[in-house]
Amino acid sequence: MIRAIFFSIFDVHEGPKVLHQVPADSIAPSNKSSQTPLLHFPSVSSYIIPRPEYCSKLITFCTPAHRVLCQPVCLHSSTYPRNAYTFSIALVLDASTPFASYATVTLKLASLLQTLEEQSRFLSRDTSAPNTGKIYALCEILLEDLNNYCESMIPIDDSNTLNIKLFPTYPPPPPLFPHHVPLSTVRLESLTDPNWDLTMLRVLPHINGINSVKQISLLADADYKLVRKAIEHLLYYGCLLLLDIFSFSASYASTAELTSFVEDTDMQEECAAYVALPPVLSNSKALQSDPISGFQLVELYLKLRQGQTVKSFYVDNVEIVDRIDIRRFITFGVIKGFLYRVHRYAIATSQTSRRKREHKIKSKQKADEPTPAEFQIDATESERHQLQMEKFLDGTHCFDEICTELMIGERELMRRLKAFGDVQIICR
Repeated sequence: MIRAIFFSIFDVHEGPKVLHQVPADSIAPSNKSSQTPLLHFPSVSSYIIPRPEYCSKLITFCTPAHRVLCQPVCLHSSTYPRNAYTFSIALVLDASTPFASYATVTLKLASLLQTLEEQSRFLSRDTSAPNTGKIYALCEILLEDLNNYCESMIPIDDSNTLNIKLFPTYPPPPPLFPHHVPLSTVRLESLTDPNWDLTMLRVLPHINGINSVKQISLLADADYKLVRKAIEHLLYYGCLLLLDIFSFSASYASTAELTSFVEDTDMQEECAAYVALPPVLSNSKALQSDPISGFQLVELYLKLRQGQTVKSFYVDNVEIVDRIDIRRFITFGVIKGFLYRVHRYAIATSQTSRRKREHKIKSKQKADEPTPAEFQIDATESERHQLQMEKFLDGTHCFDEICTELMIGERELMRRLKAFGDVQIICR
């Protein structure tokens, strides 16, 4: 929140001087005022109106309770006293306020005022008394609009209008990998515009909570790097969540956060509506399955545990689970944070060296085989598969990542792991 905005100049007789301030007496109080200023201007005036070599640069400094942002401007011309005119418009924030977006506002304000001064002497010809006139009105409207609406549009004259918007600063998005599945949290189709990036427009139809990033790039027929950048952009603005690839061979377990779901009946109703199956048409009539209760949902979530696949969970509870969308059931728990995916990782405990494998293949090729040419092709392919697998067998790559990178299914992955040699699979 902006605590104050003030405009100051270098007066040839008095030195650095505050001409306009909003609120009144917040920076340089009058002799009759009993208000305590936000900062002691004489102590910081050398930063507000600095030497010419420090002008046209963003300056920010802190007092014990506040942060000040400004960009002093020094214009040189023989029409000014001492051939120079130095001014600065500054914003005063709370010391704890993130100031990245306010820095952009400060730079734009300084640039606009510099342009106005160069065009029409808008600042130097203003003879209004302190805290009156156009410059004071500009500061007053800015403070009110930015604090209340985070944007402002102020007509300056017939040719110039000030348009400023405070854009929020978000934390960096989480790391994005090819096996991640983006799920939209907003209606992306309602936000689209024909002028959007072409890759973004091709990607959006395939974001459905099922396709992974790699699958989206293939379906959109777009370069993976461009697709990844587009999805990271949506992640940054909170339009997406990242999930794991859903499969019936996956395993999920509950966290301590499940207690919040047990106690929150509103969340249970939300879950029931989210996982409900759509009506089925029968003889031109829509048949709706019986709604599932909150108690049954809690009971189902409590039955999920490590070592149990979604398939076995479905078989054990088919009478209840058959009435809901199992994928949405799992997704809801992951989104709310009371379910987590139990990933599987492969570690090669005793890898056979490349030379030994090559020697083994060559030995087989020299043996008396009925179709040596075909065997040689198979051996070469097997060797290539083993070389591809080596970099994934250090215990840091989950099965989802390996399958996505190699473009194979889990059954084929298990076959290759068995062919590789002594490989240990861990779950965590």
